[in-house]
Amino acid sequence: MGTEVVTPQHASIGDTPVPDQSCCKKGPGYATPLDAMAGPRESIIYVTCVYTGTGKEKPDFLGTVDVDPTSETYSQVIHRLPMPNLGDELHHSGWNACSSCYNDSNTSRRFLVLPALVSGRIYAIDTQKNPRAPTFHKAVEPNEISSKTGLAYPHTAHCLASGDIMVSCLGDKDGKAEGNGFLLLDSDFNVKGRWEKPGHSPLFGYDYWYQPRHNTMISTSWGAPAAFTKGFNLQDVSDGLYGRHLHVYNWPDGELKQTIDLGPDGLLPLEIRFLHDPSKDTGFVGCALSSNMVRFFKTSDGSWSHEVVIKVKPVKVQNWILPEMPGLITDFLISLDDRFLYFVNWLHGDIRQYNIVDPKNPVLVGQVWVGGLFQKGSAVVAENEDGTTYQVEIPEIKGHRLIGGPQMIQLSLDGKRLYVTNSLFSKWDKQFYPEVVEKGSHMLQIDVETEKGGLCINPNFYVDFGDEPDGACLAHEMRYPGGDCTSDIWI
Repeated sequence: MGTEVVTPQHASIGDTPVPDQSCCKKGPGYATPLDAMAGPRESIIYVTCVYTGTGKEKPDFLGTVDVDPTSETYSQVIHRLPMPNLGDELHHSGWNACSSCYNDSNTSRRFLVLPALVSGRIYAIDTQKNPRAPTFHKAVEPNEISSKTGLAYPHTAHCLASGDIMVSCLGDKDGKAEGNGFLLLDSDFNVKGRWEKPGHSPLFGYDYWYQPRHNTMISTSWGAPAAFTKGFNLQDVSDGLYGRHLHVYNWPDGELKQTIDLGPDGLLPLEIRFLHDPSKDTGFVGCALSSNMVRFFKTSDGSWSHEVVIKVKPVKVQNWILPEMPGLITDFLISLDDRFLYFVNWLHGDIRQYNIVDPKNPVLVGQVWVGGLFQKGSAVVAENEDGTTYQVEIPEIKGHRLIGGPQMIQLSLDGKRLYVTNSLFSKWDKQFYPEVVEKGSHMLQIDVETEKGGLCINPNFYVDFGDEPDGACLAHEMRYPGGDCTSDIWI
């Protein structure tokens, strides 16, 4: 196996990288996060839709959902682009270009990048010809990726200012975590090699975010594909098959300079976000199993440290697999003005909004329940400290009972609308929410109060992925054609 290592290039002055100024500012995205907040209201949203793992021999597809409230097809899937293969498990998505390429007039946000977590393929989807009906452009096959880099199980894709695309990969083709690392594709989706230097791969792979003005990229840790693709087993955590570390890299050199052990407070650190302001040297990571939000930050000596700033207490329960149920923070995001942080508790069933104007001291300002395992009518009941029991009342939306729990979220550019899906990963869905696999996912829209805070379910928006032509499917990540707060990075 040959492993090529390629380092993307960025201009710099001293320790502070600066954008390439060779082009007028007419590239993709926006000059600043605040400019993005003033961008146009979303009218459609792309959703990765999964049949893999559901028992249906159908290809996964990219769905286009109409989110324009003035449209006759509002809250409906208006287009489906099936993938050319079975067994992919589409998961996360990214762009070939985003606001990090704002200064390059030769670049456009044209291709949606769809890593297939299980098959190992990476698809490029053309959204420019007809944004409402995207078309297939290219597939990067897993054999090519593995033979050139040793990587498999692709997850997070981010565009780079160099024009390359970087994809985190969670293991090798055998599902071993030791084979994980970062794949570089060029602008034509050709495999260039690995991004990190030889011997500098992380312990486990998952998500990552880079902040060029601080010469830093930080990645997170899910677990070994050989473990998580079989479903969740608590013994695998004890056996060291899941992560609890952050990996701090020099950017763009690919040198691992620090590994941060989050300890028992940081089990399964998944999504990671720096603040959007590219001058800031702090951000957050959601630790799923510990159900904590951890803030990471740069210290005076240039190293990075961390602290737990939000703790979601486990709930005592009856009639479940464990006596206490963690919230399981599986996704979070930060508004483009860096004022609010939103996260989901997939098992508990609530979405939370925190004011993070002071990142050291987040303040809960909004909360809404949209499902969960101890909702009214479930066999599982929650227990108060005095031994009395309760269940959470969950409203019906457009005549539909809200099954499953909130999983992936996406925020409108102006910060006023939060979109929610409820599938995590087919094996885990089947284990914790089998009804979602049987009846299909849904998408909700939450109205957001952006002055003082507050969350409220939009009663007029419900996308039923159980009513698909090929049968019920699982809906996961969402993207707007013009970029969003989890795809775009500013340099």
